[in-house]
Amino acid sequence: MRRRDVLKAAGAAALTPLAPSVLRAQAKWPERPIKLILPYAPGGATDIIGRPWADELSKAFGQQFVVENRGGASGVIGAEAASKAAPDGYTLMLTPSAPLTVQPAIRKTPYDPKTSFVPIARVGDLISGFAIHPSVGIKTFAEMIDYAKKNPGKLAYGSAGQGTSSHLRVELLKQVAGVDILHVPYRGNADALNDLLAGNIQMMNEINPMPHVKAGKLTLLDISHSERHPDYPGVPTLFELGYGKAYVPSWYAIWGPAGLSPEIVTALNAKCLEIAKRPDFKEKMLKINVALVPMTPPELAKHRDEDLVRIADLIKLVGLKAE
Repeated sequence: MRRRDVLKAAGAAALTPLAPSVLRAQAKWPERPIKLILPYAPGGATDIIGRPWADELSKAFGQQFVVENRGGASGVIGAEAASKAAPDGYTLMLTPSAPLTVQPAIRKTPYDPKTSFVPIARVGDLISGFAIHPSVGIKTFAEMIDYAKKNPGKLAYGSAGQGTSSHLRVELLKQVAGVDILHVPYRGNADALNDLLAGNIQMMNEINPMPHVKAGKLTLLDISHSERHPDYPGVPTLFELGYGKAYVPSWYAIWGPAGLSPEIVTALNAKCLEIAKRPDFKEKMLKINVALVPMTPPELAKHRDEDLVRIADLIKLVGLKAE
């Protein structure tokens, strides 16, 4: 065949609609297990939120959503792995906002928060609070602020790492309240919690200490959310205490690598919305201190872009830099 005929045939093929067999192959997704990257160590907030979602999505799609914890560098290592995955729908990421909104503002990340990922679904917002070890002898938020002012640097606060939302919570509180609290970064919130329970540090603000508050091992000083928690009706919100400007929300979402098929995104979002509306799942997530805030992919993209601006302003305010 002459070169001209080859080019003509190739052009015709490009204009030909996809064959039914190809369309059927796309419609069959998923045909094998899906890897769900959680960019933090096991046992922390991301793990606590991610595993129930993995279970529900496994049931919804008839294929296992396999959790893979890839902690390190405050979520950057796992996010980088997700960004470099093949956009075939078999590697996704469930993460808090920090790797996509905080880290790019304080360091050069190996991915772009806007172009390296496709938004799929928002899957929960944390309802947490400042929890303190009872050995300090503090019972209220006001007592903690007073103690911190009288004892600069004596209270040690554990976070999931430099530049995470849990880190920003204490940095902004220090700015708003005019106190000096020592920040101790960990590889993940599970490691920080172990040291908190042992009394090696005195404070945290995440969801994994909350069960230990119920068990009487820790004291909850506030609810870092817009409303009081039904399980702790006597604990005031940060807003009620007059420190609303120190509120740093942590929202979670599922993302895919750039180039992920819109059909797969639509299918995943539809299932996530369906799951999030179920009363039993809402109750289940509230028990682990997570509020469901369902969003479509365009809504999630808009929320991310707005948060990027807000977080950049916050980082300038507290003077946060990568270590």
